[in-house]
Amino acid sequence: MKRILSIAVALVMIFALAACGGDGNSPGDGGGGGSSPNPGQTGGFDLALITDLGTIDDKSFNQGAWEGLVAYAEEFNISHKYFQPAAQGDDAYLNAIDVAVQSGAKVVTTPGFLFEVPVFNAQDRYTDVKFILLDGTPNNGDYDNFVSKIGDNTVSVHYAEEQSGFLAGYAVVMDGFRKLGFMGGMAVPPVIRFGHGYIQGAEVAAQELGLPDGSVTINYFYTGTFEASPDIQTRAAAWYNDGVEVIFSCGGGICASIFTAANQVGAKVIGVDGDQSEDSPTVITSAMKMLPKSVYDTIGQFYAGTFPGGQEVIFAADNLGVGLPMETSRFTSFNQAQYDAIYAKLASKSIVVDNNTEISPNDIPTSAVVVSYLS
Repeated sequence: MKRILSIAVALVMIFALAACGGDGNSPGDGGGGGSSPNPGQTGGFDLALITDLGTIDDKSFNQGAWEGLVAYAEEFNISHKYFQPAAQGDDAYLNAIDVAVQSGAKVVTTPGFLFEVPVFNAQDRYTDVKFILLDGTPNNGDYDNFVSKIGDNTVSVHYAEEQSGFLAGYAVVMDGFRKLGFMGGMAVPPVIRFGHGYIQGAEVAAQELGLPDGSVTINYFYTGTFEASPDIQTRAAAWYNDGVEVIFSCGGGICASIFTAANQVGAKVIGVDGDQSEDSPTVITSAMKMLPKSVYDTIGQFYAGTFPGGQEVIFAADNLGVGLPMETSRFTSFNQAQYDAIYAKLASKSIVVDNNTEISPNDIPTSAVVVSYLS
């Protein structure tokens, strides 16, 4: 991961220099980014990424997807470029896809559920182009007359968030934490699965340790937003002051607020989606979706002639699609051998994590773990 990240950072520097030289790679008209040469190509870019709200260094979906695309493109000398929409919204995102296709894109990667409607439209408009939609399923966005369809030229990539959350909950309890917190952003299925997995992981660890009933507590709350705010920081600070030792921060921008609160009192945070260890010294570990791997692997399937069009593909423990960044985690006692052992149980399905998003956290069976579901 670090090697891929260094490649991406280096490319960003190259892109900035190229833009100053006026070679047409600077953001504009829905496009931006850079490319590497592809022998035999007369023009255009074979691989394209459309960024979400942020940039390719957002330490989240954009960056993770871009790292995977760059890694494949650099390894096989394939031209590539990212395109940054001029604004937020379905029309702007679809326009950026238009520009990417007009620039020669054969495979377009779109990172996140905000691309569900744009890809729904684009997959029919450009039947010769392949689309990789991360964390979403193409649909028309009309909830009065809802239509969802994964086209033959599209793959819908999802992740077993419940397994990633499970690993985080298991690890922190094995590491000695007993008063836990979970702050999710909006109560959407991926966030719910992260949180429910977190509870189950904490319970399994507590059972393995032989802890008495009620030994581990979890404050559980959805903030209703993915944006940082003083209110979130205040709530996190109050939890820490009441004795919560570590909060699983599961909501993009809300992490900044929780990092600040943790830093003020010397408490800990669990990051989400990507490795957030560099964002704050308070981050003990991160519940990761292996975004670079999922993009790398799916692009590889395209070039191998095995692109899984029309399908939903789940990246989970059995294909190394989720996990914790053990190299950068700041555990005191939880170690690689323990991680490998629990990961193997998830991969072999000897432990199955419930991913039901229709139930309340308080409906998850536990004995050693007590959940306080807050509103």
